[in-house]
Amino acid sequence: MLVKMQTIFEGIRVIELSMWVAGPAAAGLMADWGADVIKIEAPSGDPQRSVFGASSGMDGATAPPFNLDNRGKRSIVLDLRTEGGREAASRLIDGADVFITNMRQRALTKLGLDPETLRTRNPRLVYACVTGYGRSGPESDRAAYDVGAFWARSGIAHLLSRSAGDPSPCRPALGDHVTGITLLSGISAALFKRERTGAGGLVETSLLRTGMYTIGWDIGTHIDLGWHTKTMSRSRYRVPLVNCYKTGDERWLWLLGLEAVRHWPKVLRAVERTDLETDPDYATPGLRSENCQALIALLDLEFAKRPLAEWATRLDAEDLWWSPVQTLEDVIADPQAHAAGAFVEVEQPGGQGKTTAVAGPVDFAGYDTAPKGPPPRLGEHTHAVLAEAGFNHAEIQRIGGAEAIGTKG
Repeated sequence: MLVKMQTIFEGIRVIELSMWVAGPAAAGLMADWGADVIKIEAPSGDPQRSVFGASSGMDGATAPPFNLDNRGKRSIVLDLRTEGGREAASRLIDGADVFITNMRQRALTKLGLDPETLRTRNPRLVYACVTGYGRSGPESDRAAYDVGAFWARSGIAHLLSRSAGDPSPCRPALGDHVTGITLLSGISAALFKRERTGAGGLVETSLLRTGMYTIGWDIGTHIDLGWHTKTMSRSRYRVPLVNCYKTGDERWLWLLGLEAVRHWPKVLRAVERTDLETDPDYATPGLRSENCQALIALLDLEFAKRPLAEWATRLDAEDLWWSPVQTLEDVIADPQAHAAGAFVEVEQPGGQGKTTAVAGPVDFAGYDTAPKGPPPRLGEHTHAVLAEAGFNHAEIQRIGGAEAIGTKG
């Protein structure tokens, strides 16, 4: 007889009023970890449902970015412009453990869904919000996406742009997912505190502060020492033993010789250039940094002599730290990624079978962290969720009308 595994967030109910990525990502991981996540959507739905189809030319039913952050949730449609919609949202939040939102504060206050109002009604509530730039200050209500607040405004784009080059672009949802994990860490801490005190609390993070923390080494070094080093061309990088090199089969590897004194002779043995140990230009880490361009050019010639597979054997034999620079195809086929649990099978909407997807980044020994179901269709669970909350059929019709009970999307 199969025994159902426990989940970390079993018995935790989450109401999510968020769209796009950062808020849904935090709630999505909570759903993977067993929370009952109810996603409130406008009649038009979370725009992330349709933006992928619009930008890719594919129909809206195929939306891998939306699916990753919304699998296992229940979707209900509420028109919060109406009194009935606002009443339903408030009652659902009254019975919740966590409320997650990335709506702007002005709108939340207008709807009566601000922290003060909701926590007065439900003192055990953990109110978790994501903003672009924080909840205070002159720009607290400025609209934001991760490419703006996390990437550009935080300083990351500038640091990763080579001198005199165009600002480096951001990969889709990179900052949103980092911020979503950040919010989830705060939610987990607040739930832990509630176990001890009985009181919920307000948890907040912003795309800007998460981005700044991500490059906290650079910011802190600049504050304390005045250093300001942008990303350099690999041919001029000051630490040649921590650099990328092209192999003979047109692949790339990243050498990770972080311990300059210990790793230097190992690298020379691997590339069969032990003669360089007595070269006065490279005798110390400081000299190797000073003469980095010449040393990188020399190592380029050596790494170009053999294919990646042979370098893997040679570097491993010296117990050197390194990593292949993998394409997406490489990552998807990587046996170590599969062994580490990086992929999961997820049900597709509408009973269309299963597909492989990226797993959440955290496991708990003895607990189930697998996705708990497919991403919901728009409004798929409206009737069931409102009925659970004590609304009868007539009230549900009054709250949302027929559209709110449908299975659109």
